[in-house]
Amino acid sequence: MAAISFDPSINVQVNQKSHGVLVEEIEGLIRVHKNGHVERPPIIPIVPCTATSGVTAKDIVIDKFTGLWTRIYVPNYSDKMSLLIYFHGGGFCVGSAAWSCYHEFLSRLASKAGCIIFSVNYRLAPENRLPAAYDDGIETLMWVKQQALSGSNEHKWWLSQCDLSSLFLAGDSAGANIAYNVATRLGSHGGTSASSGMKPLVVKGSILIQPFFGGESRTATEMHATPQVNSALTLPASDAYWRLSLPFGSNRDHPWCNPLANGTPKLRELRLPPTMMCVSEMDILKDRNMGFCNALGGAGKRVETKIYKGVGHAFQILHNSPSSHIRTQEMISHIKTFINQ
Repeated sequence: MAAISFDPSINVQVNQKSHGVLVEEIEGLIRVHKNGHVERPPIIPIVPCTATSGVTAKDIVIDKFTGLWTRIYVPNYSDKMSLLIYFHGGGFCVGSAAWSCYHEFLSRLASKAGCIIFSVNYRLAPENRLPAAYDDGIETLMWVKQQALSGSNEHKWWLSQCDLSSLFLAGDSAGANIAYNVATRLGSHGGTSASSGMKPLVVKGSILIQPFFGGESRTATEMHATPQVNSALTLPASDAYWRLSLPFGSNRDHPWCNPLANGTPKLRELRLPPTMMCVSEMDILKDRNMGFCNALGGAGKRVETKIYKGVGHAFQILHNSPSSHIRTQEMISHIKTFINQ
């Protein structure tokens, strides 16, 4: 799943058969044409919502007008379970809750960690640039709240087993960025507690797996990290994702990309839930992730940092290194401990 960036100033390509000038490409993942047409080659299989051993799964439409939907995983547990709202990765531009790699990982996480998981299929850029994905995250939470308050019989199959006072926001890569920005929105309105407009939902924490942040200034690992075989993220691909997803006219110091940039709200003033940060040793985002952990801690926020040795970006999804499976087991164990403490 190697990723490269397309620089139109170097090599403008013309697809004479269909949509004309190709202005942006991340090889194998997305092609964007000047006329606005977007192609996403089927690099990862889309799988139907099938139950796995000990886990019931179902796809539910949240907003038929925007196309927002979620895949819900409910493990066969008798006790009440925490609710994990999960956002997939893909640079805000690719990915799906129906991708086989996410279906497998989240089925396993639900079973091993003993939690109900909503895997959110949010709108993608560049057709829907940020903040569309953040809006979809908030809408998902509001939908859960509505079902809880209405006592929906249709959704009793998961509601009856759900501890709504133990909700966690989670995601990997761009999904972790979404989880963080949804948490900051809630915190800016005092929305992380049951006494706020979120009642009866209580956000107990955020789980940020290799969060996709950036900045105009490069970190050491962005500039000098040893290229990994089958890397899920390269620097050119990272830059391309930001060009495609940020509002027009923005650069990588926009606060949605760089939460530590000048002019962004001071972390100390934000009301954030406890955070678990999962950092990969071989990820080009390692230094940026560690810097963010340090900034959170310095701002008086509760943060737990887990570093996974010998693996790169999205290892838990792609299993693209010899130690991926062992490190994935570690990650699932860490998440289980975090949500049950």
